[in-house]
Amino acid sequence: MPQLEQHITIKNKLGLHARAAVKLAELALKFDAVVTLVHGDKSASAASVMGLLMLETCQGQQIVIQAEGADAECALEAVKQLIEDKFEEEE
Repeated sequence: MPQLEQHITIKNKLGLHARAAVKLAELALKFDAVVTLVHGDKSASAASVMGLLMLETCQGQQIVIQAEGADAECALEAVKQLIEDKFEEEE
């Protein structure tokens, strides 16, 4: 099964902070897929809150979402949507 990849820009003011990371990890765990976020030379499992925080992403930075597995397409789309919705945060 091929690995899917999508480039996306972090849009919310606080970037990938604790609350956003928890939301993203909970979402990633719902799918039968391995979702990885890549920022520069760092990468982390989307299911790992600690890993996501260590990516240190800020507003305006570009990351790559990678997904592999049975639900890869759905997982990639859901994660992309969450980021585009600014993690459903009020700004």
